Amino acid sequence: MKAWAWIGALAGLSFAGAVSAQSPAGAPVSAETGTTFVQVGRLLDDPSTGRVQRDKTLVIQGNRIVEVRDGFVGEGDVVDLRTAFVLPGLIDSHVHLTGEQSPNSRLDGVTQSNADQAFIGARNARKTLNAGFTTVADLGATGESIFALRDAIRRGDVPGPRIIAAGDGVSIHGGHGDVNGYREDVMHLFSGQNICSGPEDCMRAVRLSVRSGADIIKITATGGVLSNTAAGLGQQFSDAELAGIVEAAHKMGRQVTAHAHGADGINSFLRAGGDSIEHGTYLDDESIRLMRREGVWLVPTLMAGDFVYRIASGPNNFFTPAQTAKALEAGPKMLDMARRAHEGGVRIAFGTDSGVSAHGDNAGEFALLVRAGLTPLEAIQTATVNAASHLRLSDEAGRLAVGMPADLIAVSGDPLTDVTELERVKFVMKGGQVVRPD
Repeated sequence: MKAWAWIGALAGLSFAGAVSAQSPAGAPVSAETGTTFVQVGRLLDDPSTGRVQRDKTLVIQGNRIVEVRDGFVGEGDVVDLRTAFVLPGLIDSHVHLTGEQSPNSRLDGVTQSNADQAFIGARNARKTLNAGFTTVADLGATGESIFALRDAIRRGDVPGPRIIAAGDGVSIHGGHGDVNGYREDVMHLFSGQNICSGPEDCMRAVRLSVRSGADIIKITATGGVLSNTAAGLGQQFSDAELAGIVEAAHKMGRQVTAHAHGADGINSFLRAGGDSIEHGTYLDDESIRLMRREGVWLVPTLMAGDFVYRIASGPNNFFTPAQTAKALEAGPKMLDMARRAHEGGVRIAFGTDSGVSAHGDNAGEFALLVRAGLTPLEAIQTATVNAASHLRLSDEAGRLAVGMPADLIAVSGDPLTDVTELERVKFVMKGGQVVRPD
């Protein structure tokens, strides 16, 4: 038997095979070419149950799990995770891979090419994958750069998580998501086809986003903290524009998620039939009632609130005055928002807004979710089964079962006791390929 310790080097394995039914315990296990046996001490295979199984072997062929065996079995390519806690690869429902906030962010926006941003995105995708996130939704990047990166990862040209990409997103003229704070002629150069005014024009923007390759439609229903304009955090699209956007997206088979801080924008988007809310800072009782009634997902991005507040209130603040005022106003409110939403029965999916905070630090969101009142198990569910349901990927992510992709991570301790264990991921496998340790 050729075996590697779970902290050993395992990169470069490739597998092929077909999905088979789960075999009964004790049946012979053949070491077919291209089969990998992952021996697991503690296994949280389906976080929706909270059940931790012990002493299991995942049999992997190609990129999929084909059997789950009792005990430690296998020969040939064996991954030894017998002392580890294993769970599905994590899902971050809100990232921005092609950039990261810094003192140079405003300059980067007008100096980096789409090709530059694609390469920066590849670096950040690798960091994200190594942190244990095998699937992400990128909700705002130049379409040409993020779609190229998404497709390169899908082909296996570069390492990274599976990407659900929105591209540029849909925004109103002068609002959050448009170009703000530069010379008028510069702003005209950088304002794209996704910026719209009026219901018909906004429906056009949605259709062009789909044509460009968007998997999901991201809109900015309200003002935002990091847009360099003193336009507040309330509703910016009109009710008619929101209704047109949702109608156009749904008719083209795309769900719509809304960046939304102010309760007016949140509630108008929900009444228009929107599918999920990003941030949700000022949601109110009506928001909670509508979200619960319609089964709308909340992606609270608590790391983003924590980050912008710390920057704006710290000695090295690099935000503009307009950004600073909004960061100081919104940042401290997000934990209480998530607590009220959770207590009110709103469905929560994990998302960090990484690119505001640093890529690779995504797992810091778990501790904030627990501070907001979730149990460690509930926090893990937000980044596995919940996020998979939110992104309509339940057959491809969020669980470890026969027929599912072999996307899994391992930690040393028990994240159900100490959720910060997920900030110290030791092992990552995506699609049957070991990517960490590499």
